[in-house]
Amino acid sequence: MSGHTTNGDGTDGASAEEFWDELYGADERIWSGEPNAALVRETADLVPGGALDLGCGEGGDAIWLARRGWRVTAVDISRIALDRGAEQARRAGVADRIDWLRHDLAESFPEGSFDLVSVHFLHAPSPIELPRQRILRDAAAAVSPGGVLLVVGHADPPPGAAGHGHGDHPPLPTSAEVLASLGLPEEGWEPLVSGERRREATGPDGQWAVFEDAVLKLRRLTG
Repeated sequence: MSGHTTNGDGTDGASAEEFWDELYGADERIWSGEPNAALVRETADLVPGGALDLGCGEGGDAIWLARRGWRVTAVDISRIALDRGAEQARRAGVADRIDWLRHDLAESFPEGSFDLVSVHFLHAPSPIELPRQRILRDAAAAVSPGGVLLVVGHADPPPGAAGHGHGDHPPLPTSAEVLASLGLPEEGWEPLVSGERRREATGPDGQWAVFEDAVLKLRRLTG
């Protein structure tokens, strides 16, 4: 515990790193360890190459990609989450296919270009600072020509999410709003998927619930 948070959601007075380390340190596992459904669906037709997983958490997506032949750079702000992911990758036999990097994406961004840049549920509760629009623009810039940008976010606040890194959110954009905010040249990108998708899953409170996701998938055509 950081010792100086006062709000019910644990954010007041905590830095972003402290907040996420406190969240992950509160239990042996926060997430299911399974890959996000949109990742499985939207990358099934892609030839494995180099992938960047931003906000990788405990590594469920990174490990799934590595098992399918991708070389993954997995990035998160929480060292606890990264260490947990690295241990799971070792157990899964794919430790040599994943690089685990700590970045506060509000301050720094990993170097390189990638065949797939995957950003799933990169949200933070108020008052944690998260310049999401700028980070997503950096994510787009990191896609290699011919590569794919996949951005999946909550279109509505997830049911039962209080206390699991969600809390009070800034407004959640639609997929069309995310696309517009990227400011990408139309001639340089091919939209593959843009829309809201509903799915049923177990929520952070352990209850079965319906979620609505904003899904954006783009292919980069030019450098």
